[in-house]
Amino acid sequence: MSDPSSTSPSSIPTSSNAQDIRSEVLIESARNTLSTQAKALASLASQVTEEFAKAVRMILASEGRTIICGMGKSGLIGKKIAATLASTGTPSFFLHPGEAFHGDLGMIQAQDTLILISYSGETEELMRLLPSLKNFGNPSIAIVGNMNSSLAKHCDCVLDISVDREVCPNNLAPTTSTTMTTAMGDALAVALMECRHFQPQDFARFHPGGSLGRKLLTRVKDLMHSKNLPVCAPEASLKEAITVMTHGRMGVVLIQDNGHLLGIFTDGDLRRAMLKDSEGMIDKKMSELMTPNPKTINENVMIVEAEEQMLRDKITLLVVTDDENALTGVLEIYDR
Repeated sequence: MSDPSSTSPSSIPTSSNAQDIRSEVLIESARNTLSTQAKALASLASQVTEEFAKAVRMILASEGRTIICGMGKSGLIGKKIAATLASTGTPSFFLHPGEAFHGDLGMIQAQDTLILISYSGETEELMRLLPSLKNFGNPSIAIVGNMNSSLAKHCDCVLDISVDREVCPNNLAPTTSTTMTTAMGDALAVALMECRHFQPQDFARFHPGGSLGRKLLTRVKDLMHSKNLPVCAPEASLKEAITVMTHGRMGVVLIQDNGHLLGIFTDGDLRRAMLKDSEGMIDKKMSELMTPNPKTINENVMIVEAEEQMLRDKITLLVVTDDENALTGVLEIYDR
């Protein structure tokens, strides 16, 4: 890295009163920081070599887990990388180098692959572990900013995340380098996902409590309204249908005959009918006013597909049917 005294990307004047610092100065500082990080990421892309492909193949070939190890900020990012890998199909966990030196090395099995993170490549805690790790013989990947470091020389594969300088004004606090470490971890995770053909449904299996997991694992029948449905016969008058619609509180009436769904009549249909002929419409039958063959969806379809259908057809409600096309419920867009 360059001399810490070199000019920083941005400079905010010091003040004893935060209110004295103009908003434009703070905004410019943020923009400079983000653009500098973006340029560093673009540069990192050009640093990817055959070593990256080698690292991915090593992890794919592993019959065990991918163990991430790092100290300080590298360790915090290592935890994130381990979590990302674990949630995207690569069994992984974080091993603290200090704890490893005091017994947690026993967590490493012969089939595991190691990823060791240190920007300098000379982190003391990792250096103390190297002899033991070399003795274990596990495949090892180094993520470093110094390709000539001790860590780089003793690992089987080395990923270069070197940067010209930290965006920190003093070129000291890990900022740009930690961004590069995170990005390299994401690159590994994405490449592994692509190699494994990891799909949204796979992701949902590892995130059943999240919103995505809920959408991808939940079926229409799990969320639909199935009790006290607003149903009336085709012979029912508009007046009778309004009463059913009011009690149903869904803004819709389903017209059914002997268990067979014939059509649908919504509150929008009601407004249009009343504007057309407010007096003559009230006694008309539903068979005359309903929309036949309404949009339906099978109760066993995933909720995400139902959502896509409602958005595509620009509707807020779907009639739900079973495998015999019999009416079983109603799904509203805000039920998701």
